[in-house]
Amino acid sequence: MKVSVELTLSPLQDEFEAPIIHFIKKLRTSGLIVYENPLSTQIYGEYDRVMEVLTNEVKEVFELLEKGLIYIKIVKSDRHDYEPHF
Repeated sequence: MKVSVELTLSPLQDEFEAPIIHFIKKLRTSGLIVYENPLSTQIYGEYDRVMEVLTNEVKEVFELLEKGLIYIKIVKSDRHDYEPHF
């Protein structure tokens, strides 16, 4: 089953840039389709693989942060090639 996931990592501390960069770089090496924009990161792939990567990488970035939160939206379909029709 294919999924599309949108992530927004929000460190609740002053030193936040390095953990975010580390998190995104680790996602890029996962073999999944990863898109980034200034507000969020999108990941596309097979459900089991996406969840495996997220389990490992969210845990790792939380260990780097003193305080933080992550918003996760999951859509049951691969939307990586979505283009607006307007």
